[in-house]
Parts: sequence; structure tokens; C-alpha cells
Amino acid sequence: MMLDKIMMVYGLVINLVGFVIMGMDKARARRRAWRISERILFFVAAVGGAAGAWLGMYVFHHKTKHWYFVIGMPLLLLIQVIIVLVIAGV
Repeated sequence: MMLDKIMMVYGLVINLVGFVIMGMDKARARRRAWRISERILFFVAAVGGAAGAWLGMYVFHHKTKHWYFVIGMPLLLLIQVIIVLVIAGV
């Protein structure tokens, strides 16, 4: 019960972080400023933020020409959905 709530809050927060950092990196790219590394973008997606990062890619039109993002983000999301379904016993 309590663990379910913690996991739900974690999921919301990490996906919000994924979404926000995609937007931040896009803004920095436009200004030719210091960028967020692709390693960090993928790390946040891999630890649960794939849905937010994937949504951010298309909302901000960022990294959509890089095949490893176009394939990698939905693949990470699929893996995360499968893990959640297995844990939930579905």
C-alpha cells in the first residue's frame, strides 16, 4: 500500500524530470549553451523516466532525428511497462 504510493510518486517525478530535461536541453541547444549529455538523458529514461523523455522529444522536437533516441526511448518504455506488469502480477 505505502510502497505502491511511493512507486507512483517516483514514476510521476522521474517522468516529469525526463520531460523537463528534454525541454531544457532543447532550449540550451537553441542558445548554443552548455548541453545536457545524451548519457544523462538516457540515464533518466532508463531509471523510469522513459515516458516523460519520449513525450518531451516530440513536444520539444528534440533528438527526433537520432535513431538511437527514436528507437531507444520507446524500447525503454516498453521494458518499463513489462516490468510494472510483472511486478503487479498481470
